[in-house]
Amino acid sequence: MQPSTLKIFLKSGAIWGFIVFELIFFTVAGQFLSLSETAFMDVDNMLLLFKQSAPIGIIAMGMTIVMINGNIDLSVGATYALSAVVMLDSMTWPIFAGLGDWVIPVAWALALLTGTVLGAINGLIVWKTGVDAFIVTLGAMLGYRGLVFMYNGEQPTSHLNWTLVDFAEAQFLGLHSATWFLLLVTAVIWFLMNRTVHGRNAYAIGNNREAAVNAGIRVGPHMLINFMIIGFLAALSAVVFYSESGSVNPNDGMLYELWVITAVVLGGTKLAGGAGSIISTFGGVLAIQLLRKGLSHIGADTSTVNLVIGLILIAVLLLDRQLNTKGKEELKI
Repeated sequence: MQPSTLKIFLKSGAIWGFIVFELIFFTVAGQFLSLSETAFMDVDNMLLLFKQSAPIGIIAMGMTIVMINGNIDLSVGATYALSAVVMLDSMTWPIFAGLGDWVIPVAWALALLTGTVLGAINGLIVWKTGVDAFIVTLGAMLGYRGLVFMYNGEQPTSHLNWTLVDFAEAQFLGLHSATWFLLLVTAVIWFLMNRTVHGRNAYAIGNNREAAVNAGIRVGPHMLINFMIIGFLAALSAVVFYSESGSVNPNDGMLYELWVITAVVLGGTKLAGGAGSIISTFGGVLAIQLLRKGLSHIGADTSTVNLVIGLILIAVLLLDRQLNTKGKEELKI
């Protein structure tokens, strides 16, 4: 195998090899260590895994765009929670009392608008001030989370609508509604990044922002749009999840930004920007969910799950750095 071919495989195909390894390992280990009589690769178990991947997976698609662009968004967890609060609380507003079940699309629209506006605020600040997105979205994470706690006096926001629950629990061709949303978002974002000028510009800006400016790309508005996309997808993730659960706590969504970034990096997207794949991010999301579910299947506790995923993330970052260092050395030669 040529060095260049090996490098391509390691950066794009390794995630699928890792998924196969997980499936084999937890299937075998589960026969000896699991307290459950259900096989790890049981069909219902795998379908549930796809459903459980949806909240993180939908946000991860937006994070992939932002990271390819050379930025990052640490506020997605808080945006997720605040959008959920707006959706559930708006269903009880007196102004919508006469709408009946028609309040559902109104509440969805308000939640999605909330996420989009919060993303636009982040993008506008990054664009107009030139402050690094890490700092801006770190501040936004704290600020938006504060709004979540202020909104309802630090109490859970609840409203269970059975029409919503029926929709969220519905299945089509064996797949849950949440899974279909994840697949649809993945397809749309893949098309955006691979078949549109906006997608090509995202790679160009992430690879070399100065060259992109010289090429006539409007970097500021472009980044603003991408932050609006990830804000919208964080809100969409909340809509999908809380349509079924009907109750959001102020702490919901905490650490989501870390899970999302881990999935995106595990899928091969560079933290520095300029390289990444939507399909590989999808693989990264599945790999993390398989790891969480598999470790739980063999009796591991939450701290062990976090430790293992943290070690894997460090290993992936070290491998990415090594590959990129070798790439730069080859260019110099």
